[in-house]
This record gives sequence, structure tokens and C-alpha cells, in this order.
Amino acid sequence: MTSFRSGSRSRRAASHIAVRGAYGLVGGLVVVGWLVLPLTGRGDDDHDRVTVSRGTEALASEAAPSEDGTGSGDLVLPVAAVGAAGALTAYTYTRRRRRARTRTTPGGAAQGLVPLTELDRRAQRSLVGTDDCVRTSAEELGFVTGLFGEEETEPYTRALATARSELAAAFRLRRRRDDTADTDEARRLLEETVTRCTEAGLQLDAAAAGFDQLRALERNTPTALAYAETRFRELAARTPAAESTLGELRERFAPSASLAVAGNVEQAKDRLLFATTRLNRSRQSLDRGDRSDRSDGAVDAVDAGTVDRAVADLRAAEGAIAQAAVLVHGVERLADELAAAAQRLPAALAALETGVTEAHARLDGTAAGPPELSGRVVHAESVLTDVRNALSALGAHDPLDALRRVAGAGSGLADGLLDHALLPAASSTAIAADFVATHRGAVGWEARARLAEAERHLAHDHADAPAAETLAQRARVLAERDVRAYGHPLSEGGGAGGAVLGGVLLPDGGPASFGGPRTRARRALPPDEPAP
Repeated sequence: MTSFRSGSRSRRAASHIAVRGAYGLVGGLVVVGWLVLPLTGRGDDDHDRVTVSRGTEALASEAAPSEDGTGSGDLVLPVAAVGAAGALTAYTYTRRRRRARTRTTPGGAAQGLVPLTELDRRAQRSLVGTDDCVRTSAEELGFVTGLFGEEETEPYTRALATARSELAAAFRLRRRRDDTADTDEARRLLEETVTRCTEAGLQLDAAAAGFDQLRALERNTPTALAYAETRFRELAARTPAAESTLGELRERFAPSASLAVAGNVEQAKDRLLFATTRLNRSRQSLDRGDRSDRSDGAVDAVDAGTVDRAVADLRAAEGAIAQAAVLVHGVERLADELAAAAQRLPAALAALETGVTEAHARLDGTAAGPPELSGRVVHAESVLTDVRNALSALGAHDPLDALRRVAGAGSGLADGLLDHALLPAASSTAIAADFVATHRGAVGWEARARLAEAERHLAHDHADAPAAETLAQRARVLAERDVRAYGHPLSEGGGAGGAVLGGVLLPDGGPASFGGPRTRARRALPPDEPAP
């Protein structure tokens, strides 16, 4: 299929040929005129000489052409022709130089265009930055919805949904770039990726002002602080229970069953430690400032600065509380999923056994099945044996993994196993999403792109569940690789390292807030006003 760019080049080339042809025709007419008109003028002069008298001939001879046969009138047309030819030459030379400056040479990018590798880096940075904005906005929106209700926050929920849609499209475009070798198509995909990310950020940036008016944190800091402290206490009470649940999972199932959330409780405690520090600082700032209303309704400059510090600390605490909730909920959710998988496993095994029996009948009958049917039957029988052996050994099985294997082995053999495949796929996708959300300060674009694709497959069709699970597992592997390369800063005091790793604090130390790239850092304190 001819690309838009190549089609444009073809049309431009055709127009250039027509223009050059017109130039050639005009030039030819000028030259012919130059050669013919002097001859015509000379014939008229001879006729005049025959009809005049000798006296008049003498006068005419003084005004006749000079010895070389050229008069001043004859020079006008040649001079004009030379001028036109010179102008045409200069114009053609200029056009050639302009084309030479913008021509793409083999193995190189067009001069004046961003190199493809740099454009790709821009797209990757845009994806990561926009994804961070979307995730941070969702976290703060959760607090605001809890305070004001869904009706009041509906415009911002809608803006966030639009930004998510644009971001999802951007991730798909960047993944398509890996599947094309055409340079023009790759450039188009990357440019559109950046455009989609920009649009997503603009949606959030445009909503930030109204969002701040709704929150009115500078006026309602005590109310918002009290709500955050309530959320903190509820979460702090759930954390020991999650730790106990994790211990039970380790005792009941194989180590692989709970490995994905093995560090969740410790990380949740780290986020809560950071939240404790920031909530206390925010409360102290409010207590030190005189926030009583003055008769003129104004606020002292000192008081305003104190409120700004209280708001910044509060916003940082909210982000940490939201991430601690994700980590604790991850343990609770996995426990429920393992219980559900253990409950579904007998029915899945029975369905697979029925499929194997029917497949044997087809293989033994006169109408043989497809060539690969025999191999599927052998694989399914092997899975049945392994899973049953694992179930017979208490504490040595992983229900989600067993359900995943049974559903995969039944593909093409048994009906009804696709529904069983959905649970492991949803579990893997949620685990990957939690890890990216709570480590986004280090996670790169590749893990995020595969996670976005896994979520799309999962939402699109149950038949895509196996593909979603594969993508989610790959996303988790890539995200863990990025964190290892980044280093784990949990050793830093007060939980600040974990807050940076989780994207709660921006690289400059300020808290991230609802909004796009231009507004998400608006709560950061000025450098000359450090927090107490």
C-alpha cells in the first residue's frame, strides 16, 4: 500500500516535471524570437532605402546600423532573453539546493527531520511520563471522590478516562512500530504516539484548575488532612491481617503461589512510614500557623507559606497511602484468587478428562482428527497426571498455575475451559499492574506497553485470556528488570526512597498531583522554602 508520504512525493515530482517543461517552452520561444525578429527588421530597412531620395538617403545612412550590423533596437530582445535565462538559472539552482538540503540519503535521515532513533526516544519518554500522570491522577481522584462523591468529581473522572483512552492508543501505536521495517511508516507511528500522549496530558492539564477549585486545599486543608488520617488508620489496621494472610498462603500452597506478592507487606509498611511522617508534618504546619479568620478575610504571607507546606506534605502522604492500599489489597486479592482457583480446579480437570476421552475416540475411529490432535492428547494427559500428583501432595501445589495449565492443555480438546483461563489471566494482569503502579519511578516503557496490551486483551474477549496472561507475565519480568537496574532505595530514611521509587515524590522532591506534564508538579515547594 502506498503511504501518504510516498503519494505526496509522486504528485510533487509530477508537478515539477510539468513546471520544467513550461520553462523549456518559454525559453525556446524567447530564443526563436531573438533569431527571427532582427531578420524581419532588416528586410523593412532595405525596403525604406529603395523608396527614399538620395538626400534623404544620406540622412538615413547616419542613423543606419553600425558596421557590425547591430542597432540599439536589435539589442533589446537579446538582453531580455539573457536576463530571463539568468533568472531561470538562478531559480533552478535555488530549487536544487533546497531539495539537496531536504533529500533523504540511503542510511540517513532527512536533514531538518528528527532522526528516527531520537523520535523513538521521545515517544518512549512521552509514554512513561503520560502513564505516570494518569496513574497519579487516578490516585488523587480517589481521595477527592471519597470526600465529595462521584457526582461532583464526574468531570474529572471523564477527563481521566479520555486521557487513558489516548494513552492506550499511544501504547498500541508504539508496539506497531516494532512490527514495521518501513521507515516512513515507523516515523508516522512514532509521531502519532507522541501526539496521542500530548493529547492525554492536555486533557489532564486542562482539568487541573477545576480540580484544584473543587479540592480547595488551601482553604480545606484540615478537612482533607482528617480524611487522609482516617484512610491511613484503616489501612494500618489491615496491614497486620495481610501479613497473616501471606503467612497462611505460604503454609498452604507451593512457594510459587504467593511469590508475586512476597514483598508487598514490607513495602506497604514502608509507604505507611512515609505517610506517617508527612501527615505529622502537615499537621504540625497547620498547628504552627495562625489560620484563624481575620476581619478582612486575608491570610498573612507567613500563614500562606505554612499552608503551602502543609498541602505539599498532605499530598505526598495521600500518594503513599494510595500505594500502600494497592500493596495490601494485592495480598488480599491473591488469597481470594487462589481460593477460587482451588474451587474451580476439579471441574476444569473433569472437563479436560472428557475432552481427552473424546479425542481418543476420534483417533480410534474411521474419521481421524487433525494431524496435531495426537500431540495435544499426549500433552493433555501429561498435564492431568502432573496436576493430580500435585493435588495429592498437601501444600505443594499452586491452584492458579494448575488451572492455567489445565485450561491451556484443553485448547482445542474441551469446551468450557476458556472461562477457567480467565481467572489466572486476570490475576497475572492485576499483579503486573500493581507492581508497575508501586514502582513506576523506575519502570520503563516496555513493561508498561505490554501491560497495556494485556489489559486490552483481557477487556476485549475471553478468548484472548491466554495472550493477556503471557503479556502480563512478560510485563512483570521487564518491570522487575528495570527496578533491579534502578536500585532499591528502601534503605533511605523515613520511607522517602520507596516514595521516589513509587513515583509519589518527583525527582525534585515535590509531590506528584492530579494533572498532566505541565501541572503535576504544582504542589512542589520552592527551593528556598524547604519543608520543616
